[in-house]
Amino acid sequence: MMFLRIEFIEERLMAGQQIEMSLINNRTGELWSGFMSTRKYITDRIGNDLYSLQVYPPDYFAAFNPATNFTKWALTEVSTHDNLPEGMLPFLLPAGKYAVFLHKGDTTNFGITLQFIFQQWLPSSGYQLDNRPHFEVLGAKYRNNDPLSEEEVWIPLI
Repeated sequence: MMFLRIEFIEERLMAGQQIEMSLINNRTGELWSGFMSTRKYITDRIGNDLYSLQVYPPDYFAAFNPATNFTKWALTEVSTHDNLPEGMLPFLLPAGKYAVFLHKGDTTNFGITLQFIFQQWLPSSGYQLDNRPHFEVLGAKYRNNDPLSEEEVWIPLI
């Protein structure tokens, strides 16, 4: 894992599917299986990147509990929310400042990346966590369950 940059993004239109889950009741595979089988029907996609996005309750990190539910999304960026196929939901990613990190490897060591971000980088950065969605960009170098995989981890900042 490594810190890459601070970036401000404008609002983005997204489309995809969501599921309620917790870290203990991880349903990520179920979510992505459904999304990947139907994403080809989204006709207004922008680019090929996929987004794994989490919407946490406001006190999620202050009172961390791995059994606390949050909403996880499998998304792609779109130019419009018109013409979404059945089963796809619109999502509006709000504008804001993010810290961007590079995670290398498969999901088994993703916890190490998150520990670095939340226990080392964030406390010493001078920034505070914002209550906006967290997400990972699964771009051209992303390979599911591959030790050579790379993805960007975006953490919202105040």
